[in-house]
Amino acid sequence: MKPETVEFLTAGLQPLSCRTCGTRVLVKKNSVQHTSIQWTSDASRSCPVFAEQKASGALTALLDTCGNLSDSIDAAVKDGLLEVPE
Repeated sequence: MKPETVEFLTAGLQPLSCRTCGTRVLVKKNSVQHTSIQWTSDASRSCPVFAEQKASGALTALLDTCGNLSDSIDAAVKDGLLEVPE
């Protein structure tokens, strides 16, 4: 991958752990509505919610994220750990 492509895909990502299960991801808030999440592990192995979905036959690649992780991201924004551009 070209260096400028890597920069575009990774710039601004910050590590964040889910407050429920501890799964660690990279996160960037692009706006109030738009959040970029880069999983650093297999979500169906590290996240209990994804694991449950996979066990029930769901295609985890089609899941946006887990509600617990979304709550953790919202809390990080509220606590000032993640900035939301204006």
